[in-house]
Amino acid sequence: MTAQPEAPTIALVYSVESKRQEQYARAGFAGRVGWGERPALLVIDMARAWVDPTERLGSDLSGVLRSIQAILSVARDVRLPIFFTTMAYDSPLEIGSVVARKLGHLEEMKRGSDRVSLVPELGRLPHEPLIEKPRASAFFGTHLLDMLISERVDTVIVTGCSTSGCIRGTCESAFNYNYHVLVPREAVGDRNPEAHAANLFDIDARYADVISVAETLEHLRRFTPAVTP
Repeated sequence: MTAQPEAPTIALVYSVESKRQEQYARAGFAGRVGWGERPALLVIDMARAWVDPTERLGSDLSGVLRSIQAILSVARDVRLPIFFTTMAYDSPLEIGSVVARKLGHLEEMKRGSDRVSLVPELGRLPHEPLIEKPRASAFFGTHLLDMLISERVDTVIVTGCSTSGCIRGTCESAFNYNYHVLVPREAVGDRNPEAHAANLFDIDARYADVISVAETLEHLRRFTPAVTP
C-alpha cells in the first residue's frame, strides 16, 4: 500500500507564514495602525443565511458567534456605537442584473424573511442600527459613513462574515475612508477555511490590524467613553 504523505507540521506552517510576512514587510505592507480614540463595533451579516449550516450559504460559525457575543458584552458596557448589517431585497431590480448573474443566492435574500434576520443570540438592542446593505461592503449604498461621522468615530472593529467577501469589502472601504480598522481574528469566519486564511492575511497586510479577541477585550475594558461636545 502506498504510504500517504505526512501532513505539514505546525512548525512548518508557521515557518511558511513567517517567511510570507517577512516578504510583505520588506515590500512595505502590514504596518501597524493601532487604535484611535473613538471606536465603533460593526457586526457583519450574522443572519441565518450565513450562520445556519443547513442554508445554501451557511456554515458552522458557532465559534465566531461566541467571540462576537463576548465583544458585544464589553462594547455595550462601555457604550460603544454598535452597528449590525444584513442583506435583503424586495425585487431583482434592487439586486441588479449583472450582480444577480454572478451571485444567484441573492435572489433568496427576501426582505423580512427569517433567512436575513439576525440570529437572536446577538441580542440586538433597539438603539443599535440594523443596516441592509446591497453589496459586500457595509459602506456601499448605505448611511453607515454618515452615522460614523455623526458619532465622531475614528476606529471600526469589524466582526462577522464572510472573511473573503463582506469582511474584506468592509475593511477596504473603512481603510479608504481613513479609519483605524481592527479585525479580531476569532470573531470573523468563512465557509471556506482556505479563503478565510488567505483573506485574513491579506486584510492584515493591506487594510486592517488583525488582532486577537483577547487583545480587543483588554483594550475595550480600559476604554473611557469620550464626551461629545
